[in-house]
Amino acid sequence: MVTHLTEEVPRSVWYGWGDPARARPLSRGALEFLRRTLRLDAVAVNHPPVSLADVRLGPATLDDAVLAELAAITGPENVATDRTERILHAGGKSTPDLLRRRSGDALDAPDAVVFPGNSGEVGQILALCVKRQLAVVAFGGGTSVVGGVEPLRGRFAGVITLDLRRMNRLLHVDPVSRTASFEAGIRGPAIEAALAPYGFTLGHFPQSHQEATLGGYVATRSAGQASTGYGRSDDLVKAVHLETPAGPFDAGSPAPGTAAGPKLLDVVVGSEGALGVITSATLKVSPAPAEKVYGAWSFPSFEAGAQALRKLRHDGGRGDMPHVCRLSDTDETASTFKLGGWKTGALARYLALRGQRNPALALFVWEGDGRQARARMRRSARLLRRAGGIPLGPLPGRSWEHGRFAGPYLRDELLSRGVFVETLETAATWSRLEETYTSVRRAILTALESKGGAAFVQTHISHVYSDGASLYFTFLAGLEADGLAQYTRVKAAASAAIVAACATITHHHGVGTDHAPYMGAEIGELGVKVLAGIKRTLDPEGIMNPGKLIPTAPIPDETIPTAPEALQ
Repeated sequence: MVTHLTEEVPRSVWYGWGDPARARPLSRGALEFLRRTLRLDAVAVNHPPVSLADVRLGPATLDDAVLAELAAITGPENVATDRTERILHAGGKSTPDLLRRRSGDALDAPDAVVFPGNSGEVGQILALCVKRQLAVVAFGGGTSVVGGVEPLRGRFAGVITLDLRRMNRLLHVDPVSRTASFEAGIRGPAIEAALAPYGFTLGHFPQSHQEATLGGYVATRSAGQASTGYGRSDDLVKAVHLETPAGPFDAGSPAPGTAAGPKLLDVVVGSEGALGVITSATLKVSPAPAEKVYGAWSFPSFEAGAQALRKLRHDGGRGDMPHVCRLSDTDETASTFKLGGWKTGALARYLALRGQRNPALALFVWEGDGRQARARMRRSARLLRRAGGIPLGPLPGRSWEHGRFAGPYLRDELLSRGVFVETLETAATWSRLEETYTSVRRAILTALESKGGAAFVQTHISHVYSDGASLYFTFLAGLEADGLAQYTRVKAAASAAIVAACATITHHHGVGTDHAPYMGAEIGELGVKVLAGIKRTLDPEGIMNPGKLIPTAPIPDETIPTAPEALQ
């Protein structure tokens, strides 16, 4: 049976997200909210993307001899140099990526797109690229929002993108040990469809689920909506096969635990194509849930809600934690109520009568055996009620899940209407969570409003740990004439605040080009040297995804404080 978790969708258009036919237009209420909140005179569609024919491409630099060598490895039908494929692989889905392409700039598109069919072909291609001095970018779903798949050629003679879509098979299922092995190019819905006959789920559902691939999950240490219950991708990975310029590398072990030295698997997980190409991986799987039990609760403030989540994690017992655990701040809750129609309006009035005039909405989903899931929900409810929560029933959670994968489409329409919209995420310890929330939110607002316009910032917690939680910020403002400069200004301000708060520069989006300059603050100067040393071993010529993960130039100390300085 096809569900929203197994439904295959077309690959994204070149200028935005997914299939435009699936996008829903903004409601009149949403348009009025934008006009009033951002003080925009009009939010008409006046910034559409240019036509594909008007996109500017740089000249391809690969000669016929190189193309013939690539074709000899994969077959000529799997080497593309046409205009459309080059534009489709000119970057990911970050705001800078989309602003450039919508304006007609694909000058950094790869010289060729190659579609390998197996791990052996990938290894041969890398050997050829070393010989020919070509940069290589591994490409799965192309959903990176941090510049992770920009085809930067740097000092090399050219750059090719390896699109792994042909490598999309389930390789093996071990139902006794509850593990499964996949090729790296398999997309999220296909993973779930392949596991369904065995009664399993990967349980990994990022908002990019319909487009993203297994290799992308592993390469970026991604997290999904239910990762509080099932675990992040880096919790699930058991073993990875990596093709590198230095040769094939198998990291990980089928054993449930080992003391055989440092865990080299962690060198590969999160490596973002900078060390080699992940071609297959083995991950833990879980029994598919028989039932989902939804619950929504309202708290008198974001701080009170965060304290409730902490108590639920600490005092409720890990077995009772919901698989989905999401808390909106008061701004996100207010926008949800304003845009949700009469039902949410009635809900807001009810909460006001109960004394919560500026509430924070929490959504939970408990998964598993129906009886056990309901029992876990009831035990959690007692703790949430003691923490000041008001139960709101299952409907808000079901409604949120129903529209979960439609969210990325909104950015395309907002950009077309002249609205700058962006997200960023971090995670902090419980003791520093409120400070991080306040300082990062202030930094975003200050940077957005520095040119005189209005701005709106909303935040939610989406992942809960024993020692802290994630923070996910969404912010909107009028799109300035130079949208790229606007993005750079806000991103720098927010990143500085994150580092100063001793939070992580990225919780689940990855490093890419956007966060590479901050890796020194995250892992220290010596840590950067360790990463660079590993790269020199696996990628001696530096051809793999240049400019990502490892910083090439540090940000001045007076701009970005190091974590130890911030702690003093």
